[in-house]
Amino acid sequence: MDRLLPWFTLKSVPGVGNHIFKLLINRFGSPETVFKSTIADIAGVDGINAKTASAILSFKTLSKDKNEIIFIEKKGYHIITLTDPLYPSLLYQIHDPPPFLYVHGTIDRSIKKISIVGSRKATAYGITITKRLAQELVSHKVTIISGMALGIDTAAHIGALAGHGKTIAVLGSGLEQIYPQKNRKLFQKISENGAVISEFSLNTGPEAYNFPKRNRVISGMSLGTIVVEAAGRSGSLITARLAAEQNREVFAVPGNINSFKSTGTHRLIKQGAKLVENVNDVLEEFQHIFTIDDKTKEICNRPVEAIPELSGDEDKVFRALGPYPLHIDEIIRKSSMETGKLSSILMQMELKGIVQQFPGKLFSLKI
Repeated sequence: MDRLLPWFTLKSVPGVGNHIFKLLINRFGSPETVFKSTIADIAGVDGINAKTASAILSFKTLSKDKNEIIFIEKKGYHIITLTDPLYPSLLYQIHDPPPFLYVHGTIDRSIKKISIVGSRKATAYGITITKRLAQELVSHKVTIISGMALGIDTAAHIGALAGHGKTIAVLGSGLEQIYPQKNRKLFQKISENGAVISEFSLNTGPEAYNFPKRNRVISGMSLGTIVVEAAGRSGSLITARLAAEQNREVFAVPGNINSFKSTGTHRLIKQGAKLVENVNDVLEEFQHIFTIDDKTKEICNRPVEAIPELSGDEDKVFRALGPYPLHIDEIIRKSSMETGKLSSILMQMELKGIVQQFPGKLFSLKI
């Protein structure tokens, strides 16, 4: 407790935000040294006036901070401060890094971290592409970072775990307020194969204003951010903007031009984000970090497998389908087939590996 308490105390001082906290650590090296300094010394730091300096030196440790540290130790969580060797080096570089992170799991020191974010209400296409990208990236020892939200975030974490790689979830709530609740099991799996982290106190709820702050940590920890399926107004676009402001790479996966779920990603591409078709599009931006051998290029650039020969009716159904799931009633309308015949053809095509079925009588081409 003695080591952590000054960190919690300094963070609780009114007027000491993340940026001011970083300036103080850069100048004095530790919160203990800050509290032992004079008003003149503290006010000599750019951005800090005598009023704030006085507030720092007169501030008393709060009992809630002591109780928080006791509970952290009881739960087996740990705290990584700005001066800890395990504090993410890329995150330290941003304008306003969190003074410390609450961590459940283990953060490694490697900078090989890529974030993947996108729509909470993702399509089958977005989920499939995300899982594939995450799984291929972890095969290159990349840690996948996302926000553990439903949809694309969840798919990114699951893809990384499926590839036996590491993943980090950055929460917009405290570690004791898992959000969404549906991802409670995923929370545990991630902590066993990477880490779940937060800058918020343990019992902080998932308030809306926390998520833009959370997003800067996602992008700040990453070499680059990949956006998969983002509508015109999406939190994922905030993460992409923050990544650009932090001088990090921004990538976007194109989607169906008729889908509103991809209007945001298409806008990013128009604005200069790199279009991603496969993992090689990401890795080649970091050739000084990743080795892209001939085998990798061959796998990444491998053409799509040839579609098995289709009958006339199968071809008609094939043309009616796409990467986004359609209800069987819509397929009936587009193919002009009666229900029984269409159901039989869809089953045949599913057995051939051409079509995949989803709950609610939804079907799409298998990607």
